[in-house]
Amino acid sequence: MSVNIQLEWTPNPSTLKYVVDRKLLGGGAVNFTNRDEAQAKSPLALRLMDIQGVTAVMLGTNFVTVTKGESGEWDELNDSVMSTLDTHLSEGLPVVDEAAVAASRQATSADGTVEQRIQFILDEEIRPAVAQDGGDITLDRFEDGIVYLHMKGSCAGCPSSTATLKMGIEGRLREMIPEVTEVVSV
Repeated sequence: MSVNIQLEWTPNPSTLKYVVDRKLLGGGAVNFTNRDEAQAKSPLALRLMDIQGVTAVMLGTNFVTVTKGESGEWDELNDSVMSTLDTHLSEGLPVVDEAAVAASRQATSADGTVEQRIQFILDEEIRPAVAQDGGDITLDRFEDGIVYLHMKGSCAGCPSSTATLKMGIEGRLREMIPEVTEVVSV
């Protein structure tokens, strides 16, 4: 069965978002910035990382964000990405190794009251908004009043990510959680 794929431009000129008519993940997003990561956790991400010029792949609930490097040109990459997505998903091949993804999430999950409140705001308010542009933001850690976040997908390297981080995310977290003094990207 053929897959319906819609291409969406993102604020990051190096990243395109491919929305598919299939559920890829149960929730959240998984980011891959190298072939070894993809090989360990996602057959689909591995196939996409094998396309010359692709430097990162993020899988969301019903979309895939692909980031190209300096050597990649969208005119050529787009055809390969569309073909790979269509073939992989039409054949019903697995998108991710659920056990590997669950283990990875568990190993990096935040604990503690402040971290839980930060995670809740990220999950409920911020991540759904940035996912619309093909990105994701995850909590790395909270220490000494500073929230360390990973910018993924179209958020990584996006020209407007600093403004989003400082004016949007930092402002919201400081408003809701007095212990937060600053938000930085790692």
